[in-house]
This record gives sequence, structure tokens and C-alpha cells, in this order.
Amino acid sequence: MFRLIRYFVGPDPRSPPPRKLPDAKSRSPRRSVEFRQPDMLETVHEIAIYIHRFHNLDLSQKGWYQVKASLKWEDSNRECWGTPSRVVQYEAPDLTSDDILGVWKIDDTEQSFSTQPFHIKYARQDIHLSVMISFYIFIGKEEMPATSAAILKFELLYSSVGRSLEIQASCDAYTAAVHEFRIPAKALLGIHAYCPVHFDIFHSVLVDLSIHTVLLKAGTTSQKVLFQKSNGTLDVGNDVILYALSKEELLDVLFSVGSRLSFLWNAFLKFHRANRIKIIEHLCNAWALDRKTEWSIWMVHSKIKVPHRYLRSNSNDSPQRNALGKAFPRKSNDDPAQSAVACAELHRKSITQMKINNGSIQDMQIFGDPSRVPVLIIEQDIMNISVHGSGNNSSSSTSDPNDSIPEGSRVKNVPKSSVFGKKGGRVLKVVVFVHGFQGHHLDLRLIRNQWLLLDPGTECLMSEVNEDKTSEDFREMGSRLAEEVSAFLRKKIGKLSRYGGCKDIKLSFVGHSIGNIIIRTALTDRLLDPYRKNLYTFMSLSGPHLGYWYSSNSLFNSGLWLLKKLKGAQCIHQLTCSDDPDLQNTFLYKLCEQKTLENFRNIILLSSPQDGYVPYHSARIELCPAASSDHSKKAQVFLEMLNNCLDQIRAPSSKQRTFIRCDVNFDTSNQSKNLNAMIGRAAHIEFLETDTFAKFIMWSFPHLFR
Repeated sequence: MFRLIRYFVGPDPRSPPPRKLPDAKSRSPRRSVEFRQPDMLETVHEIAIYIHRFHNLDLSQKGWYQVKASLKWEDSNRECWGTPSRVVQYEAPDLTSDDILGVWKIDDTEQSFSTQPFHIKYARQDIHLSVMISFYIFIGKEEMPATSAAILKFELLYSSVGRSLEIQASCDAYTAAVHEFRIPAKALLGIHAYCPVHFDIFHSVLVDLSIHTVLLKAGTTSQKVLFQKSNGTLDVGNDVILYALSKEELLDVLFSVGSRLSFLWNAFLKFHRANRIKIIEHLCNAWALDRKTEWSIWMVHSKIKVPHRYLRSNSNDSPQRNALGKAFPRKSNDDPAQSAVACAELHRKSITQMKINNGSIQDMQIFGDPSRVPVLIIEQDIMNISVHGSGNNSSSSTSDPNDSIPEGSRVKNVPKSSVFGKKGGRVLKVVVFVHGFQGHHLDLRLIRNQWLLLDPGTECLMSEVNEDKTSEDFREMGSRLAEEVSAFLRKKIGKLSRYGGCKDIKLSFVGHSIGNIIIRTALTDRLLDPYRKNLYTFMSLSGPHLGYWYSSNSLFNSGLWLLKKLKGAQCIHQLTCSDDPDLQNTFLYKLCEQKTLENFRNIILLSSPQDGYVPYHSARIELCPAASSDHSKKAQVFLEMLNNCLDQIRAPSSKQRTFIRCDVNFDTSNQSKNLNAMIGRAAHIEFLETDTFAKFIMWSFPHLFR
């Protein structure tokens, strides 16, 4: 009992030993308190969950869905489940709408809450639920703050039955996906947090919700007055007073404190109901700002300086950097990819010893097994190489605001002033996603979904023109992509002309594997010349920017030879620089001479040392030991290609440019020893099958994607 009182009111360590009150005989009569034994067992944690909106990002099936929530202790020795205690529907659903059917439901058997069924018909559809559900989870006989965490479980229920049937009574509804969160014991004492629910990569949605926790004395809802003496209110923060009180008086104080907490909690719930939109927006912004810190244990940051030029040398001048950003030369026999793997595995082992923040809610998809999460080693260089005689803002003061819109994209028969350059015009942000060899236009949908979560106003183009044609000449594939992008931009600008106009364009590209070469080839096409000054972010996922020269994967090299001999794949000839006897006349050499990278404001090169399909140095655009020790004509041409690419990255610009190399090291402990793992394809495809690495880098550097 005294331990609980001390928790609520806080003991004073400087208090003298217990002694009898000098005025104990003269104090006024105490008001009577009726004590019932069950009241001693009613101290609970209340977890209030406000479910604001269900946003469909990428559900593959149309139909009826529900969100189901349940709560339990993480400690297996505790069998108590959270009990749904109250539900408040902030906004009544539109009964005339076909999108929502029925009402929410509480299952007394499973101790769970389910939202009303809602109908998902198309991508990026919003369903506003606006419901608050509170769970009580009891502490136990000790009535002390919990030492165990609580697990909050969300399930996505799916049913394909028609509207005429009652969804809640249907046996066809089943759990399609699950997303769990851990609420540490410290957070159970009191927290207000935004908690986005995404379920899994096969059911990509966003459920906007906030979680609010408090420690309460359940059942003490009426306001009671603290025990009073004749000369004023009793000071219950003093040990002398607490030890001098009788059992009934202590219970009186306990109930008074509990009623005060309940009063404050109910006042907050009323305030939340009136300001729920502002509260969830504020919590969402706070959550976004905390991402880089929250996920920092899986990221190692360092600063680099892109070299001006690489020179031929007998020794390997390629720098290797540690976590502090200091460069030191590699030994001639060091393999950069193997060194990167060793560095990442060393960091992965240290994760188990790192202190995880126990004051915030933890996403179990990430924190469930921290040692299996991808480790990112990020090298960043922020360049301010200004054009001679110009500053960062020099172009904006003298240029026409209409100049940001390319002439080739202007809509015919519409006055220039009515479409472009309006003060209230919108910035058109377009991201083009390009798949790799024998890929599908939806291969990069996980990256697209993360981009849309970060910036919902982005227009996304999933390139389809080169599906089933990725064995052809890169020039043809690039030409088709340029035409597709140009048509897409003209369509979007024409649409904006009816809604206030377009004042600027931000054009970004994301490519996987040889999709990056297709992107760079398309940027040499005249159709995209008007948009060069609108290029914003280039995100390369394991792209062979320097071809397949100096690949150390003998199995993959044999496969390339077979593709060239048996399939006659022209793109493979171009990537291996065997498309022309003169190496300086090959397609890839000529492409590196083109200014395809220098107009981007942000360049992000993602690579993986575990990827056996794309050479590590080629994905990172850097020198490799094999080329350093080679004195042939091939090495000279390779060095020229490398320097041409680096010259573009370091090209003078009127705006700041950010260059990032990011190593993604996947956990391979659960991967079976199959052919994909042996030839290095597993890591190459992992870029498409997981989005955790994309969450880390995109939410840590949000300004690069907005």
C-alpha cells in the first residue's frame, strides 16, 4: 500500500523518521470512507487508440476490409488480456455511402475491437473512421506499475462478400495481414504518440492512428476532496503524514489521487475530441522528426569528398572510410566488397548491446528482431560548387517565373499567363520508376509506396514501355522511356492548367539494375532536353553505371557469356563493352561522356556488397583494386569512364548538390543455400522485396524526396 502511495505522490527522501502528529488528538473528525476489498484490485493502464483514417496504398484485392485491434501483456506469465472498455465514434458514418457498412464491434470472447467494414475500390482511397477505442489492461494484485511491456496487435480482415450480406457475421472474413507494436512499461505510464500501421509488403496501406496511455485507478470517476485538517489541506507528500494515517485515511487519499487522475484524463479525452485533427497532425510531425534518431542504430554515417580525378597508379588509391569519416588507404589485396561486409557484420553484432529507447512505442517489424534488420553504411557529400560569377540565389532574382516550365511541355491554345507562373500554382512533383532486366513495371512499388507516404502529392509513373524488351539496344529503350516520360509530363501539366496552373516541376528518377542505364540513356534524348533544369533526385538501386568490367563473380560472368552467345542480348554486349572493337567507341563509354548526372540536385547510389549481379564498384561509381593494378588499354578506358561520371557529379551548379553512397547489408542468416544465393542474385532482388532500407534512408533524408 505504501509503495503505491509513494508512486502517486512521491516520497520525500529528506523526511525524518515516522513520528506521531502533535495535533493528532485535536484534529477534526474524519469523514467516513466505505472500503470494499475489490477496489484494491482496480489499478489499470488505459490505452486509448484513435483510428483516424484508412488509406489504401497498394492493396491487390478489392473487397470489404476491417481493422481489428487487441492488447495483451508481453510477459507470457500474465494471462490477462486488454479489455475494450469504451468506444467513442467521433463522426457518424454516412449510411447512404456504399463504402461503409454496419457498425464497429467488440468481441467479448477474443477481447478485441473491430471497426465497421469498409469497401476498398481503388488505389489511394481514403476511408475516414474517426473512432476512439480504449482498452483497460489490469496490473494485478501488487498494484505496482507494470514491469512487462504490452503488445498491441492490429489485424487486417478481408472478405469478398457483397454488400447485401452482413460482413460481421460472414465466415468468409479472414486475417489477411498483421502488424504488431510493443508498448514498453515506461511508455505505459503515459505517452501520446503517432503510430502508423502499414501491415506488410503485400498489403500496403496506411492506417493513421494515435495512441495515448495513462495509469489510472479504475472506477474512481467522481471528484473527491483530499482529507483535510482543521487548519487546511493535508500534505500527503510527506512520509511523516503517510505513516501517521490510518488504513481508512490512506484509502481516502488513494481514491482522491485516483479521482484527480481520472478527472484529468477525461478532460484530455474531451479536448482530444474537439482537436483530434490538430493533435494527430502534431504527433505525426513529431514522429517524422524522430525517425533518424529512432532508426540510427542500423545506420552508420560518414562524410566523404568526391575526388576530382583518379590517376593511374601501381597502387590502389581507392579510399576506405570508417564510421568517423576518416580515410585510410586499403591494402592492395583488400576486396572492398568483403571489407564492407565485414564492417556491416561487426556493426550488426554490436546492435544487441545497444540501448533501445524504452520510452516510445516500437514497431515489431523492425524492433522484433533488431539483428536481422538491414544495416546501412551511408557516405554523404554536400557540394556547393557554384557556377563562376553566380551564387545560390542569383538565378532566381532575374529569371522569369515562367522559365521553370519547359517550352516543349506548354499546353497549346491556353494563354501562358493562365497556366504558368501563377502565385497560387502548384509545384508538379513527378517520380519515374524504371525496372531492370526482364523486370515488371511494378517491381519498384515498395519504393513508390514509401515515397507516397513521405509526399502524398507526388505523381508516380511506373514505366511499362520496356517490359519484355530489356534485351534490346539501350538506345531504343532510352528513346521509348523518353517518349513515355514526356507524354506523362504533358498530360499532368495540361491537367493542372484547369486547377490554378503549374509554377514549377521537380522531376525525379528511381531505377533498379539496368533500369539506371535506361534512365541515363533517356536523358540524352532531345524530348527530355526541356526538362533538364527540372531534374531533382536520382535514386539508383544497384545500377551498373560502369558496366560489368572487373566483376569478381565467375558464375555470373559465365551467365553473361551464355546470354551473349545464345540469346544475342544486345544490352549485355553494351554492358560488357563488347559492342565495338574500339573501346572508346562503345555505347557505355559514349554514355559516360554525356552530361546525364550533372543536372540532378540529389544523387543517391545504393549498393550492396552481397550483390553478385552488379559489381560493387560499378554501383558506387568508384575505383576498384583490379582496375588499379591493371595497366592495359581496358583499365585506361575504365578510368576515363569513371572520371567522366565523377566530373558530372562534381559539376558546378547554382544550387547545392547532395551526393550519397549507401551500402545496404541484408541479413542472410535465414537464406537457404540455393542457386540465387550462390550466384549473388538474392541480394540483388532483395532491393525489390523489402522496403526497410528505403524507410531508413527516405525518412532520414526527407528533404531529398520532397
